[in-house]
Amino acid sequence: MKVVIVGGVAGGAGTAARLRRLDENAEIIMLERGEYISYANCGLPYYVGGVITDRGALQVQTVAGFSSRFRVDVRTNSEAVSVDTEKKTVRVRRGEEIYEESYDKLVLSPGASPVKPPIPGMEENHVFTLRNIPDTYAIYDFIEEHKPKTCVVVGAGFIGLEMAENLSERGLKVTVVEGAAHVMPPIDMDMAHQVHNYIRAKGLGLCLGQTCTAMDKEGVILSDGQKIPADMVLLSIGVRPDTAFLKDSGIEMGPRGEIVVNEYMETSAPDVYALGDAVSTFHAVSGARTVIPLAGPANKQGRIVGDNLCGRRTAYKGSQGTSVMKFYDMTVAVTGEKEESLKAQGRAYRKAITTSASHAGYYPGGGMMTVKTLFDPETGVILGAQIVGTEGVDKRIDDLANAVRFKLTGTQLQEMELAYAPPFSSAKDPVNMAGYVVENMMEGLMKPFYVEDLENLPADAQKVDVRTEAEYAKGTIPGFINIPLDSLRERLGELDLTKKVYITCQIGLRGYLAQRILEQHGADTENLAGGYRLYEMAEKDKKAMAAVAGKCAACGMEIE
Repeated sequence: MKVVIVGGVAGGAGTAARLRRLDENAEIIMLERGEYISYANCGLPYYVGGVITDRGALQVQTVAGFSSRFRVDVRTNSEAVSVDTEKKTVRVRRGEEIYEESYDKLVLSPGASPVKPPIPGMEENHVFTLRNIPDTYAIYDFIEEHKPKTCVVVGAGFIGLEMAENLSERGLKVTVVEGAAHVMPPIDMDMAHQVHNYIRAKGLGLCLGQTCTAMDKEGVILSDGQKIPADMVLLSIGVRPDTAFLKDSGIEMGPRGEIVVNEYMETSAPDVYALGDAVSTFHAVSGARTVIPLAGPANKQGRIVGDNLCGRRTAYKGSQGTSVMKFYDMTVAVTGEKEESLKAQGRAYRKAITTSASHAGYYPGGGMMTVKTLFDPETGVILGAQIVGTEGVDKRIDDLANAVRFKLTGTQLQEMELAYAPPFSSAKDPVNMAGYVVENMMEGLMKPFYVEDLENLPADAQKVDVRTEAEYAKGTIPGFINIPLDSLRERLGELDLTKKVYITCQIGLRGYLAQRILEQHGADTENLAGGYRLYEMAEKDKKAMAAVAGKCAACGMEIE
């Protein structure tokens, strides 16, 4: 069997390695357009920032090492320019030479290229994208040679924010520009408020709901007219499947040029498989076709394609977008569906918002994490989760990712037996706590309302803040009176229990305790999910955005 693999890195190299482990006699040819066949994409920002200092460390496997170990005919600087699925050939360009390579089986793992729109004037500035090792070296060498002082990062996804951090650590004044209303597309606005506040607290400029309309040698011009100084610009506004060479191949592709595959990673053409960032697969929750360019799915798909090349018929069961990002000391992690997507699908859901310590409160250090859990209102099955916090976020999102993957319910979250010692967790782990709240909501014991509902509460609503007097004095939600939880039973006469009572506390826990007291005295209540802490984050973010409206994000001057 002769197998030609187009593309290396996680998908192509993973396929080749799995295939060789299963078939010692297969002829394997791997075509890689660039110089490197296997490198650490996710580590590239940290080389720019100086966290990783050894250039060689970015290469997971060298050509010589991979060829020697797996007996693969690796051809670098070899670009597939077309595919003929009827003749079963690939047309290859290597330097000035163009030749045809036949195949019995073809594997397509071409990856994706950064989106780089033709912005007027961009040739006057120093504009970069980050996708591979040469991109990384170009950015690093430019900083070393030209000593830029300012940078605009256009796009606030994972790579954009990681690069913003690392460029800032190199001493540049960085402004982040994002066309959407909030950073990080996989999370919802209520979870993004905390991230926005943290970005500003680290001294970075932040422009939301703005696009880059033009550039010149001094900086970038945004859609609201402001000009942001920039000695260099990083475009991080997404990727596009690198599939132009398949235009006349007859292989079915989606609207963005993504290759359509079935659960066995087979394309519409016989004996042709595809995987990685260039394909659309099924979302594990919604079942809808989706493109999720992440290293984890690409590696799994590589193993599956290797199996199927050898007749094992292994199915890929979809992607759910589990991902995590470090931004200074903050960690942001997601899995499954987000609220915005569920609304767009018209799918029923409910949401629980909990705040937990990363480990036992009496053990020094640690921090708080906000956990948003989305679940099916009929079954309690977990549909997705988002976490923003500091330490310990990564292991909690892994637990919740398994819950999404294996369709666990809130009740099963609380049944999880998770490792506990004071430096690492609490006896009631944040994942267990999310499960308790989901079950309480399913049983009608915890009836929530949310920060976005505050402006729509009835004008004559009874609103109670059950924090201590000292906490209340430091700030409260307008209109909420203070009746501390520990004196609530004695002060029930101050409330009209025939009318609904809206409750808040700091994070939602004391509000729930107050809710149980009031409900058992005949009141109808709702408790603010996330409490005053989440409200305060949202208000701080909104005020910051209002303060910069009409002003330059970089210098604070009024925009003419």
